[in-house]
Amino acid sequence: MYENSFPNKRYKKTIEFLEATVPAPANVLDLGIENPFSKIMQDRGYHVANTKGEDLDVDFRTVEGTHADVVTAFEIFEHLIAPFNALTKIKGNKLVASVPLRLWFAPAYRSKTDAWDRHYHEFEDWQFDWLLEKAGWEIKKREKFTNPVKKIGFRPLLRSFTPRYYIIYAERIKK
Repeated sequence: MYENSFPNKRYKKTIEFLEATVPAPANVLDLGIENPFSKIMQDRGYHVANTKGEDLDVDFRTVEGTHADVVTAFEIFEHLIAPFNALTKIKGNKLVASVPLRLWFAPAYRSKTDAWDRHYHEFEDWQFDWLLEKAGWEIKKREKFTNPVKKIGFRPLLRSFTPRYYIIYAERIKK
């Protein structure tokens, strides 16, 4: 993972957002397998458990069985066909999640070698907001940020000022 390009800016923005909304120490269920960002959260005082690679479109046992203070989902929901289902099954009351934004100048990401590394969705911010609202979440804080790349060309230029990521902090709507 990240053999050629470690996402330094994305990780910096993400940890700053997490610390501002859910300070450590906190018990975190991080949707997605253990990854370099899991270690960053642990180094900052969070107690992190990750899902194990199960298909979160159909297997909800981990999200239903958690007693974590917060569920995090960093660049996970775009890989699911039906993220609504996983969002409704989360038992916790706090969610910090980020998704890549749909870029008008680039097609949705699709790895040709890894079937799990494909984007079924690339959201516009209002679509992700609506998904969360319908799934029973109220957004309390949101941010967008760019992700410039060190390449020359029209697309790299656009990436320097076009927001690429959208991150939110939401709480379960009390019924």
